[in-house]
Amino acid sequence: QVQLQESGPGLVKPSQTLSLTCTVSGGSITTNYYYWTWIRQPPGRGLEWIGHIAYTGSTFYSPSLKSRTSISRDTSKNHIILQLSSVTPDDTAVYYCARFDAPTMAYDYWGQGTQVTVSS
Repeated sequence: QVQLQESGPGLVKPSQTLSLTCTVSGGSITTNYYYWTWIRQPPGRGLEWIGHIAYTGSTFYSPSLKSRTSISRDTSKNHIILQLSSVTPDDTAVYYCARFDAPTMAYDYWGQGTQVTVSS
């Protein structure tokens, strides 16, 4: 059974860099044909797709966040890492990692999410 678990600081100051880790268990992050995705949900709003890192290691980001976003991986630990720079209160959200299964075109596994608040 695949499990995803987000972790990181719950409070980040404006202008700092938000850094979150998604720990994946029950399967390798290099397995074909999965895309490991970060998605967030600001309070009172819908889900927002941030970006993904593919099983190959290639990345793709939302155009609106691309200039501030970096997604990387540590294959030795089976971790997916999100970094979002120059945060503002608008980046306050619940952040989720999820697995996208390309053959079925579905997000089949999600983490429980982690709340990040940007405030001084």
